[in-house]
Amino acid sequence: MDSEILLPHHSVPGGVAVLNPFVVVDDAAGLITFVSEVFGVAETTEARTPMPDGKLIHAELKLGTVALMVADRLDGWPSRPALLQVWVRDVATVLERATARGATTITEPTPFYGETTLGRILDPWQNIWWLWAPAPGQPDPTPHWDGGSDVIFSTLDRALRSLATRS
Repeated sequence: MDSEILLPHHSVPGGVAVLNPFVVVDDAAGLITFVSEVFGVAETTEARTPMPDGKLIHAELKLGTVALMVADRLDGWPSRPALLQVWVRDVATVLERATARGATTITEPTPFYGETTLGRILDPWQNIWWLWAPAPGQPDPTPHWDGGSDVIFSTLDRALRSLATRS
């Protein structure tokens, strides 16, 4: 469905998505390295904009059609980590790569509705990544209210509550 408000995807400069996340963290360069190594993507080097003191006011990595924009937190700015959804080929492989680089697993690979597998990580910058992979033929799990596991909700709930206590 076309929107009268949003620019059509094919008209967005740079071939990126209509909506692209922007995160502000301490050590943006470290986050860029983490994302590059975990997801096998390169930074868009021509977008890197350092300030005279070396802090990044803007940097980008392209994951599919989405530009993940990153900046360093400046004095007086709050950190603004994100909740990010990424479709991957294999959730377990990404979890392994991420934890080897300092991330914490929030949700182990878990069957989810619609023939998908879900896993979650918390990176060292406090971003939570929802990792999704297709799982054709995998049956839907039994809902918690019908006696199934509540791992999908409970792991996220614990992670977000633990972050709230750090604020």
